[in-house]
Amino acid sequence: MKSFQHKVVVITGGSSGIGKATAESFYDKGAKVIIFGREPLKLQSVADEFSGNITTVQGDVSKLSDLDRLYKTVIDSHGKIDVLVVNAGIAGGQIIDEVDEQQFDQIMNINLKGAYFTVQKAVPFFSSSASVVLISSMACHGGWKGLSVYSAAKAAVSVLAKSFSADLIERGVRVNSISPGFTDTPIFTDRSVISKAADLVPVKRFATPEEIADSVIFLASNPYIVGVDLLIDGGVSTLRPDFR
Repeated sequence: MKSFQHKVVVITGGSSGIGKATAESFYDKGAKVIIFGREPLKLQSVADEFSGNITTVQGDVSKLSDLDRLYKTVIDSHGKIDVLVVNAGIAGGQIIDEVDEQQFDQIMNINLKGAYFTVQKAVPFFSSSASVVLISSMACHGGWKGLSVYSAAKAAVSVLAKSFSADLIERGVRVNSISPGFTDTPIFTDRSVISKAADLVPVKRFATPEEIADSVIFLASNPYIVGVDLLIDGGVSTLRPDFR
């Protein structure tokens, strides 16, 4: 795996779970890492963990003014973006007749609008061989009860990777997405639920955040991969299509 020495890496949703593991991995490979998140205490915890060597910016991806502030911080300090990891998102949902407008808008605003403008606002600052990795979900690869809004938003994110690729490849910018399956992150707080769900996964466990981070590094490293959606779900979609 290549070194990211002196590369500038921006990660949204970077204070926990997949985002934090990805930040750690890039940092270990020499990158200058900037993480963006909504919760000040979590951001401060990450900053303390890395003795201030990772830059943190507080904000909400659904607010364009916050994204402008993020990129001003990045460019004022580093002058460019080499890797952008679009990880910020929220889960949750209800069956169709229980979804209200507020819930619909919240999921779409953060997961879809946030992803779109996170990339759009970064375009002027990409280096000539920049890489963008959007984090989608295995939920967009099939029908999941109670996840219609979330799945639709994440399906759109996967398609954005392809459409953004068409828009940006002539500028040397590659865009790809990852669709993680069940991953052991703070979103899952009930260990008994994890154990029961893991038993239905063909590999009999959840992914670790570090395994998903490794895949982000892989996509950011390989200059010939463009516009793909990498499904990492322990075989659920392929071997257990009934598990929904």
